Amino acid sequence: MTIENRTNNSQTQWLGFNIKSLTPQRRTTNLFMGMLAAIPVALALPVDALQVQVNPNSPKLGDTISVVINVDNPANGNNPTVTSGDKTYPAFEIAPNQYRAFIPTSPLEKAGNRTLRVTGDDQVQNLSVQVQKRTFPVQRINLPPGKAGVEATELELKRVAAFKALQTPEKYWSGPFLQPNKGRVSTIYGVRRYYNGKFADDYYHRGVDYAGAAGSPVVAPAAGKVALVGKISQGFRVHGNVIGIDHGQGVTSIFMHLSRINVKEGDIVQPGQLIGAVGSTGASTGPHLHWGLYVNGVSVDPTPWRTKVVE
Repeated sequence: MTIENRTNNSQTQWLGFNIKSLTPQRRTTNLFMGMLAAIPVALALPVDALQVQVNPNSPKLGDTISVVINVDNPANGNNPTVTSGDKTYPAFEIAPNQYRAFIPTSPLEKAGNRTLRVTGDDQVQNLSVQVQKRTFPVQRINLPPGKAGVEATELELKRVAAFKALQTPEKYWSGPFLQPNKGRVSTIYGVRRYYNGKFADDYYHRGVDYAGAAGSPVVAPAAGKVALVGKISQGFRVHGNVIGIDHGQGVTSIFMHLSRINVKEGDIVQPGQLIGAVGSTGASTGPHLHWGLYVNGVSVDPTPWRTKVVE
């Protein structure tokens, strides 16, 4: 018996096909396709699992570039990485399957295009970031003939370098950073210098100076772990009495020329907690606080970290 003979008119309209008007071969094909269409199967096209977001959109020299990476399955437990030029920066987990790497920029670099190579989820993405030019103030200093500056000790250099190179996986800070002293800003970040008419190619002011009164409080700008305490008596001739706070994930703060130190290495500090007092120890011509913020070992402008949330 044919299909037409054993179906009524209401049954001949099935899934939009008029069965009676089809040949046997087309009936079979369309019935099969109709059955597939009736099965609720969700087939998604392949998507790029490696999603990358870069902030700020138009960074300037001295800014910290944040690269946030979303992955589906971190390969073999390995975190993603970001490469810029000949340097590779680690990406640390900030949420489930979400990682973030920081790319520091400085006044010593040239403005222009940066190619970021992001690796994760067994995939690679190349992104182009345009770093904008920024004009930094210039100071001209004339030194008397034969005048030599204070030189750092080997111990001082080694300990400070090791501190700035920290890349602790744990993230301590949250929210905008606080101003570490209530004094006015006397020297901003990035100032360049001429010495006796010759431009110092490798110099820029690596931090912000606050002209706080001698003995005025110095507080932690953000949560972290005290990873460096150095004193003049130990050979810290340039930094003077100094404190270094590890904020985690490659972000560190250093506080120089202190008159007093209220913390010890290993202490966990919270935002606004008293850590020391303004002084003029080390290579300093008067009482002030020098606060330097370092990202993956490079001095960056602390100001954006105070005016916006960098998570």
